[in-house]
Amino acid sequence: MSETAWREPRGQKVARRVKSITLIFVGLVVVTALLPVLLVGAFVVDLFRWVTKRSTWMAVRLVLFLWVYLAGDAVGILSLFAVWLLSGFGRDRDRMLDWTWRFQQLWVGFFFDVVRVLLGLKVEVEGEECVRPGPVIVLIRHASIVDNLLPSVFVANRERIRLRYVLKRELLSEPCLDIAGQRLPNYFVRRDTGEEAERERVRQLAEGMGPDDGFLLYPEGTRFTPERRERAIEKIAERDPDRAERVSGIQHLLPPKVGGLLAVLEGAPCTDVVVLAHQGFDGMRLISDIWAGELAGRVIRVRMTRIPASDIPEGRDERVEWLDGVWAEADRWVGEQMEGASAR
Repeated sequence: MSETAWREPRGQKVARRVKSITLIFVGLVVVTALLPVLLVGAFVVDLFRWVTKRSTWMAVRLVLFLWVYLAGDAVGILSLFAVWLLSGFGRDRDRMLDWTWRFQQLWVGFFFDVVRVLLGLKVEVEGEECVRPGPVIVLIRHASIVDNLLPSVFVANRERIRLRYVLKRELLSEPCLDIAGQRLPNYFVRRDTGEEAERERVRQLAEGMGPDDGFLLYPEGTRFTPERRERAIEKIAERDPDRAERVSGIQHLLPPKVGGLLAVLEGAPCTDVVVLAHQGFDGMRLISDIWAGELAGRVIRVRMTRIPASDIPEGRDERVEWLDGVWAEADRWVGEQMEGASAR
C-alpha cells in the first residue's frame, strides 16, 4: 500500500500519543498508590452485592484488571520504544516490524490470559488446523468488547499467521495499538473519506500476502444487537429487497456488509477464506454487562472452518449471495451452541 494512503499530520499523531501515553502512566501511578484502598472498597461492594442480590463478585476482579491493564500498557509502550531503539531508531525496518509483531502476540496473549483467569473462562476451540497454510482471509463475528482478542490468540499467535487488520480509527486512542498497529500493515478506517476510497485502501492492503499472511475482517462492521439487526435488514431492503429476504433468517449475527470483503477478494484473488465463529461472549457489549457478572465462568466455543478459493464465485452478485450463505451457516452454528448452553 502506498505511504500516502496511510499518512496523517505528524502533529496530530504526536498530540494524540502524548495524551494517551500520559494517561496510561499517570493512571498507573494513581491506581498503584490507591490499590489497597480500591481493593478494600471493591471487596466491600462485592460483599454487599452478594449478600443483598447474590451477585457474582466482580468489583475486585475489575479493579485488578484495571491495574494489570495500565501496567501491561506501560510495559508495552516501553517495549515498543526499546524495539525502535534496537532497530537503529527504526532504520532497520524489517527487524523493527518483526520484533513489533512478536511483541504484539505476547501483549495480546497476556491480556487474553488475564481475562480468562480473572473471569474463570473456559475456551474450547475446533478447526485450528484449517488456518494454515496462508494466505487466508479470516471472517469473524463481532458480539463483544472481548472477542477482538480471539484472532490474535488463535490465528496469529498459535498458528503464526501475520494478520492484517481493518480497524476503527477510534482505536488509536489505545497507545500500544496505535504504535504497533501503525508500524504493521493494518488500516484504521477514516469514516470521512468516502466508501470508494476506503474500499480501495482495503484492496491495496490485501495485496502481496504470502504463505504466512492473513487478512482479518469483521463483516458485520459493529457489535450485534437485535435492534441493529432490524435496522440493518431495513436498510438492505431499501436497496435490495431480495437480499433482505435472504438475510432475514440470520438471527444471532448482523447481516454482513459486502464492500470490505469484495475489496479484499479483488486485492487477494485465489485466497481461501476461514470463518471464525464463536459463542459465549454474546451480550457482553459494554463494561456494564461484564459488571453484571454474566460473563464469569462461561464456556467460550470457537469454531474455524476453511472455504477453498475455488468455491468462491466470480461475479459481484454471486459473491454477495455466497457471503450471505456463509454467514447464515455461521448463524446456524451459533444458534445451536446457544441452545446447547441453555440446556446445560
